[in-house]
Amino acid sequence: MTALTHLNAAGEASMVDVSAKAVTVREAWAEGFVRMSAYTLRLIADGGHKKGDVLSVARIAGIQAAKRTADLIPLCHPLMLSKIQVDFTLDDARSGVSIRALCKLSGQTGVEMEALTAVSVAALTLFDMCKAVDPGMVIEGIRVLEKRGGKTGHWQADVAGNPADADEAGENDA
Repeated sequence: MTALTHLNAAGEASMVDVSAKAVTVREAWAEGFVRMSAYTLRLIADGGHKKGDVLSVARIAGIQAAKRTADLIPLCHPLMLSKIQVDFTLDDARSGVSIRALCKLSGQTGVEMEALTAVSVAALTLFDMCKAVDPGMVIEGIRVLEKRGGKTGHWQADVAGNPADADEAGENDA
């Protein structure tokens, strides 16, 4: 396994130099889940929440967050994203909302952090809008599902949440 790439030889934080990397199409999918009471889920599904369309607000928040990732995560590169998609699935069986985000670009570094940020902020927005009704909500399972592009090519998480074909060499697509 290789050393951490965001540390220089002296062990100090350092932004990775991606200038020598090839420009390729890169995309990443991330997911998360907000567990809530059946009552809260019904309010969202029926559009009965007094704060309005909770999912539309959370979608916009997720999109905005993906665009601002470099402002939030200190060593992330500012990226020119070409696509951001945030989707929700209401899950009665698990009593919650599943969130999936896709981020895509043509560039020299991956977009996993942007997809994770989109999911995280969408989940936080759902929580914020519904906390008065259901303060016991739980945000869980935020992870990268899949990434494509760059030197490491295609990577996909297995269904249990463990890397299915994680690169043993520890290659970083930063």
